Amino acid sequence: MRETELPPTAEAKTADDPTNQPPATVSERLLLFVIALLVIGIDQFSKYLVESNLALYEVYAPIPSLESIFRFFHIYNTGATFGLFPNGGEIFRILAIFVSLGIVYFNHVLPGQQPRLRLALGLQMGGALGNMIDRFRLGHVTDFIDIGPWYIFNLADLAVVSGAVILGVLFYQETRELKARQAKINQQDAAVETAVPPQTDPSHE
Repeated sequence: MRETELPPTAEAKTADDPTNQPPATVSERLLLFVIALLVIGIDQFSKYLVESNLALYEVYAPIPSLESIFRFFHIYNTGATFGLFPNGGEIFRILAIFVSLGIVYFNHVLPGQQPRLRLALGLQMGGALGNMIDRFRLGHVTDFIDIGPWYIFNLADLAVVSGAVILGVLFYQETRELKARQAKINQQDAAVETAVPPQTDPSHE
């Protein structure tokens, strides 16, 4: 009995199908938690240094000549990243928990060979939890990085934004790859239609 042969386009679709990726290993799944823990640790340590050495609203310029564009300014924030949506601390506590649970679940079902995506998610989860710890510990978030006209922020905020940027780059790359894959399939379909001659109906002979 002959095995069924797949047409070239079907073989290409099977080979390029992202659902054929292997499941993630334990070490791959742990990558997200390692990144998140590193972000939380560095964020909380930096805030401890600021809270221990700078009074509220005190300024420290490590490079005095660059104070207008880079300094440490100890303030607090009851809103979201970069001081957006002030007085929403309680909402953001709950939101951080649900977002983190969603990331953990997505990390569990995400297939293997996705280190950049797990890096981005780990940065976002670590940043969200770092600021959430502040809200439970202090009732507000400690901010201290002042780079001129931009909002004053902290390392947790930086991690969240960095994760979002990485996700944006990955989405853009994935979109380009999908378009290229579809164009390749369309070319192969056109080649097959050109190569296979039309079949005549024996009843008309």
